[in-house]
Amino acid sequence: MSTIRLLVLGAVRQHGRAHGYQVRSDLEYWGAHEWSNAKPGSIYHALKQLAKQGALLAHEVAPSTAGGPPRTEYELTGAGEEEYFRLLREALSSYNQKPDVMSAAIGFMVDLPRTEVLALLRARLEKLAAWRGSATEYYLGGKGAEEFGHIGEIMNMWVHASDAGAEWTRGLVSRIEGGAYVFAGEAA
Repeated sequence: MSTIRLLVLGAVRQHGRAHGYQVRSDLEYWGAHEWSNAKPGSIYHALKQLAKQGALLAHEVAPSTAGGPPRTEYELTGAGEEEYFRLLREALSSYNQKPDVMSAAIGFMVDLPRTEVLALLRARLEKLAAWRGSATEYYLGGKGAEEFGHIGEIMNMWVHASDAGAEWTRGLVSRIEGGAYVFAGEAA
């Protein structure tokens, strides 16, 4: 899962058509440079790569007011829209331990219908439980993490992160079921 792809596609989608500086400003405003690899160079690189791959359509517009080369604006293509929603759905349902993936997904979850987000988050809970079960059975099924010495602490950390992720996800599901947020297809 490429978090930067999801972030860039989502930011462009929100604008309809955006230039690199707008995308960069949005991601900086969201603090994405703190919790992901959304640095200026990676943002501009992703825009160019996504355009090259057909996910974005690049439009050269008027020259920069600062006197530089013409500014390029980007918009999602049909393939880019499909890729955006594929990445978003994957991120919401993933048990992936990387917080940048889930952070990006939460930032865009309202682009999907409420019922779909709830289903994806419930799928995430199932995957977290399955991962935790297999991990604890394999590593902790014997005497416990202590059997592995200090290396067992790695598994303890992962299991605790999984438990915390599941608890947070259950809370989010509850808040969404309670009417929090406005999702795709709902009146504001």
